[in-house]
Amino acid sequence: MQMVTKIFSGLGGVLTNTFLILFSVVFILLEASDFPDKVRRALGADTLAMDHFQSFSDSVQRYLLIKTLVSLATGFVVGIALTILGVDYAILWAVIAFLLNYIPNIGSIIAAVPPMLIAMIQLGPMSSLLVAGLYIVINTIFGNVVEPRYMGRSLGLSTLVVFVSLIFWGWIFGPVGMLLSIPLTMMVKIGLENSDRNRWLAVLLGH
Repeated sequence: MQMVTKIFSGLGGVLTNTFLILFSVVFILLEASDFPDKVRRALGADTLAMDHFQSFSDSVQRYLLIKTLVSLATGFVVGIALTILGVDYAILWAVIAFLLNYIPNIGSIIAAVPPMLIAMIQLGPMSSLLVAGLYIVINTIFGNVVEPRYMGRSLGLSTLVVFVSLIFWGWIFGPVGMLLSIPLTMMVKIGLENSDRNRWLAVLLGH
């Protein structure tokens, strides 16, 4: 009963942070249509701030689109491969692979652990090693070949920055912040890249 209580308590915290983030996004979207006019009134009609903001917005949208498509493809391939191997709950592991693919390096390792344990219990050690090799091949292809080709190496983050961002955003938003840590950090990096004064910080964040 104590374990169940802790689980539901943690789940309640996750749901609270999720609704907080969703409501924040809703209010941001409601204000988005009036934001350009406010900037022009505040800084003047000749300001270049909107051009920088538009460039930042386009870069963020491009990053999120490519990352989402790559994550969907990763989850889809993982689901099919685990189904062929006969590992139980293949759809669940595919969803987890899709979500954790937003976290480079560390996410793929975390996503591989549960199906490896299930394969170990269900099918034996060799099948568990086969699942591990499967995840390595899939993440190598999508993470090191497909994604850099369409996204560009300049959008990458160093391993240290990935780890620190997990701790930082997790401390602010909890488990939801850890899941969103890389997209949030990428937005910061893209914003720095669109500023001549702060571009050097973006270089330090990259690999």
